[in-house]
Amino acid sequence: MSQDPALLERRERVRRKYDISEIDEPLAGVSAALADAVDDEYYYASQWKLMWWRFRRHRMALISAFLLFLLYMMAAFAEFIAPYETTTRFRRYQQAPPSTIHWTDENGFRGPYVFAVEQERNPVTLRVTFVENREKILPIQFFVETEPYELWGIFQLRHKLFGLGEAGDKARVGIWLFGLDSLARDVFSRTVYGARISLTIGVVSVVLTFVLGTLLGGVSGYFGGTVDNIIQRVIEFLRAIPQLPLWMTLAAAVPKEWPPLNVYFAITLILALLNWVGLARVVRGRLLSMREEDYALAARSSGASDIRIIVSHLLPGFTSHLILSVTLMIPQMILYETALSFLGLGMQPPAVSWGVLLQDFRDILAIFHIPWLLIPAFFVLATVLLFNFVGDGLRDAADPYSNV
Repeated sequence: MSQDPALLERRERVRRKYDISEIDEPLAGVSAALADAVDDEYYYASQWKLMWWRFRRHRMALISAFLLFLLYMMAAFAEFIAPYETTTRFRRYQQAPPSTIHWTDENGFRGPYVFAVEQERNPVTLRVTFVENREKILPIQFFVETEPYELWGIFQLRHKLFGLGEAGDKARVGIWLFGLDSLARDVFSRTVYGARISLTIGVVSVVLTFVLGTLLGGVSGYFGGTVDNIIQRVIEFLRAIPQLPLWMTLAAAVPKEWPPLNVYFAITLILALLNWVGLARVVRGRLLSMREEDYALAARSSGASDIRIIVSHLLPGFTSHLILSVTLMIPQMILYETALSFLGLGMQPPAVSWGVLLQDFRDILAIFHIPWLLIPAFFVLATVLLFNFVGDGLRDAADPYSNV
């Protein structure tokens, strides 16, 4: 007995929504009442709800979004996660390699621990090497008590996520997951603190870029005339200047004696003010073609204001492109900040960012002797890839013609 094609279509929509891929037939066990309920939910759902349903089916984008969330949580709680401060030095252990974490001994499993580290000089090369003292076992403790510190400059805390506790203090060693740099500072702790600047500078810059690009591009495309000519000439002038030399010039003009917070906002403004032109051009082109559509004319005839027409009726028409542009601009801003700081034109010590950490890697000898200083570069690479995966998922979720 053949079934109603409309019912089969609704059941198929249930299968796609709940991702029930193991059933061959279109949900033969789903009742017509359930199909009708989901059908009503689908047709009356908001645009953002539809986007969420489509986005959560993009597995790689979901995983990437979760990993990005962990990265930003690491940056937010850097004081708690990093076992040491950015200026803590372990004297006599310059350029010590990453600590080796052990889990078992001759008696079996005993939990994570490290051995104390001692220096030895190679009789042939005369280089200082570090060896483990197997007689001194230092257990790794979680939520270990430390000296008092402030979280976000507000809350007084006395515990870190992990550490060696008093045993490490007595042995004058620590747990160095990413090793030590040339000044005997923990690279892992500095990488965690550096995420705070490198990750937030991209978001803040993109927010400013998005506001300027959509506002000026929307005004230019919607009103046209003299306003359009003025804005487009400004855009053409900025686009005619090579971006990288201009960024380097403006970044180099930032006074070196400024405190790190002022330099942070200065670099953020430089990145935002010079990167909005591309988005403004795209917004202008789309609004020129959409402002004469029937729904825009109907909104204008009903008495809607120009700002409401632009924000509520025209911009949502190409939300997928705006989302893709934003998610691609964030890693681009992170790369720009990293490049400027690496060249010594962005953030400067004592500020800590991933670009500042990579300054120590400009020496070619560091590649052979202390390769763990390159670890922050892998964080930059991972962040860029994760944002690209999330942007791909958001673009497909916002595109009504996508097959996701």
